[in-house]
Amino acid sequence: MAGTDKTQESVMGGPSVILVEPQLGENIGFTARAMMNGGLSDLRIVKPRDGWPNPRAEAAASGAGSVIEAARIFETTQDAIADLQRVFAMTARPREMIKPVATPRDAATEMRALIGDERKVGILFGPERKGLDNDDVAAADTVIQAPLNPAHSSMNLGHAVMVMSYEWFQAGDDTPGRYLSEGRTGAATKEELLIFFERLEAELDDCGFFHVAEKRPIMVRNIRNIFQRADLTEQEVRTLHGIVSGLIRRHEGKSIGESND
Repeated sequence: MAGTDKTQESVMGGPSVILVEPQLGENIGFTARAMMNGGLSDLRIVKPRDGWPNPRAEAAASGAGSVIEAARIFETTQDAIADLQRVFAMTARPREMIKPVATPRDAATEMRALIGDERKVGILFGPERKGLDNDDVAAADTVIQAPLNPAHSSMNLGHAVMVMSYEWFQAGDDTPGRYLSEGRTGAATKEELLIFFERLEAELDDCGFFHVAEKRPIMVRNIRNIFQRADLTEQEVRTLHGIVSGLIRRHEGKSIGESND
């Protein structure tokens, strides 16, 4: 899905993303892309299997080259998290240790509060083949587990980072759940709708649509409700006026043709 707009200011920051021994360069690139989607910028990589820099990671990043370029490489997980004050570990497997467990959504909310208090936060993600080992999970303060299909809860590395990037961004976003997308014109006013309704109803009267007089008020209300549910824009109301005009011209043309026979 295309959605890059270089005229907009990029939102960056958030928790550090720490990839522990990632295997495929492509997945590092997908991670960078997911991070950019969610406004995350600090990528740390522990012992990437294929070395660094990795051309495949750069190619897969697709617009998130700045995250790849700024990525830091570490020899151990302990080195990668040394400057952090709170660490989360994302894993799908239950562990034989007692740890607080949070959903991605709750974890993102907690991270927002921690970073708001100027604490440095990071999220650990394990290698593709086996995920985080127990020593890495033991180094974390909180485990993150996504509530997914219990029979198939394993995620690709890029997908796991995308889930956390999304929840991080949503935790600080105030976009309404439903709204009218921006276009060339705004929403139609009630006056514009009323003018259209009155014109349409007059034409329906002329063509005999309201042939049962006592039912006319109910039918008018039903027709108006149909159009009002559509949340019409100014342009759409003008288009509807054009449709009515076209039908009138066609009807008048037929009448003239018939009278000349």
